[in-house]
Amino acid sequence: MKIISELIPDIYSLVQRKDDWFTDALAIEFNIGLGKRLQSQLSAPKRVPTLRLSAMGPRCPRALWYSIHHPELAEPLPPWAEIKYSYGHMIEALAIMLAKAAGHEVTGEQDALQLDGIVGHRDCVIDGCVVDVKSCSSRSFQKFKNKAYDQIDEFGYLDQLDGYVVASHDDPLVKVKDKGVHLSH
Repeated sequence: MKIISELIPDIYSLVQRKDDWFTDALAIEFNIGLGKRLQSQLSAPKRVPTLRLSAMGPRCPRALWYSIHHPELAEPLPPWAEIKYSYGHMIEALAIMLAKAAGHEVTGEQDALQLDGIVGHRDCVIDGCVVDVKSCSSRSFQKFKNKAYDQIDEFGYLDQLDGYVVASHDDPLVKVKDKGVHLSH
């Protein structure tokens, strides 16, 4: 059985191999997962604004209130931003596909969770750990490498992940109950 602490080295080892690990079945599963993620971002009708676990963390309370009660006042995202945010869905699909191909147990993809009536969808559970995949520049993630994120997590990534972990507490897929894992690129 694989363990989460070996995930990144296992993925690096996998992509260095030049055998036929990237099978047709894996490609099809990847394409379907990526297609669903992009469809939800780019073409699905916008849902009724509600408080979501993904909004946890240090956010202006007034901005959060307006995003739920008066979303019509927000400026629409410009096309370049829609494309930029779609990149995160692509990275998520790639990271999850690589984890599977490297032999790690991946379950619970996009399972709906609820914490005190607030709904969210975790990315997945890998080797019994709640995982949230994030993408941004290497400079932005430097604080995570330096372990300074407990002081400067301005995006609320850790609060979001904590919400998913707490909401997954009774989930039998989750074996590690006290922390989650961010996969970042």
